[in-house]
Amino acid sequence: MEFLYEYGLFAAKAITLVVALLLAVGGVIGLASRQKAAKGELEINSISERLDELKLHASQLILSKEEWKKQEKADKKQKKAEQKKSKEAEDTHKANLFVVDFKGSMDAHEVDALREEITAILCIAKPEDEVLVRLESGGGVVHGYGLAASQLQRLRDANIKLTVSVDKVAASGGYMMACVADRVVASKFAIIGSIGVIAQLPNFNKLLKKHDIDWEQHTAGQFKRTLTVFGENNDEGRQKFREELEEVHKLFKAFVQEHRTELDLDKVATGEYWYGTQALELKLVDELQTSDDLLLKANQDKKIFQVKYTQKKNLMEKLGKSAGIALESTIGKLWQKSQHPL
Repeated sequence: MEFLYEYGLFAAKAITLVVALLLAVGGVIGLASRQKAAKGELEINSISERLDELKLHASQLILSKEEWKKQEKADKKQKKAEQKKSKEAEDTHKANLFVVDFKGSMDAHEVDALREEITAILCIAKPEDEVLVRLESGGGVVHGYGLAASQLQRLRDANIKLTVSVDKVAASGGYMMACVADRVVASKFAIIGSIGVIAQLPNFNKLLKKHDIDWEQHTAGQFKRTLTVFGENNDEGRQKFREELEEVHKLFKAFVQEHRTELDLDKVATGEYWYGTQALELKLVDELQTSDDLLLKANQDKKIFQVKYTQKKNLMEKLGKSAGIALESTIGKLWQKSQHPL
């Protein structure tokens, strides 16, 4: 009887603890779900300062004490001369180079941050300032990348010089963005081009018929839906779908031609892509150079700032991320144990 009493007491405590934990978690989730979407945060950091610190640190590592003292003395002298010159001509100043990073996904949701970054730059940029967009994207949805390209067009419309640098890839929608720039710079093996349109979808109609499953789809308008995933497609719908793709391709080509008038569209708008050296010959890009070299050169006569807009995560999103990390860690440990059984 004593054992049953102790067991019952232990079970009651355990149930109480579990219920308390569930109530606590439920309260936190309820609080998080009532939170409004967190606002983003704009960050502007000096790349020039980081490059100068890197140069200083590298010099300290390789120079002897005597060489370092000479270098330090020369730098101080140069700095004083620059300060004196600046005081004598207060109306003159270094131009700014604003750097924006865009690493685009298939749905181009990064355009939400891009529009904030461009707006911030337009609020503070002067006519002599420039913008560098370090672009990396293999393309995606037409409307998303069309909006991203339009955001870059805002800089051109404001007469702010725009350079796009491609270290890895700017294809399809990515190149749609790149071609807006005054100057397109690419590394030798960056993937450039893919001026084309693609659409593909599976069709499960035969599978549904095999299992005697009916599928109904009702539309108003002859071509409200041209192709369907579950219904039976016909040649008329396929033809209309192809025509729509061709129309998008025409718009894409016209957009590229507007910004890169020297291009031979019949040669480059085939959906193919090229590497940087080939893209230079085809006039898809203007120069072969990495973004790193471009920044080092610009730092000689410009102040360089990185402009970044980040979206703050609310409590629910943070909990979801933490849970995901915990789950991933647990699965990893279980997998390791399965590989090395004790």
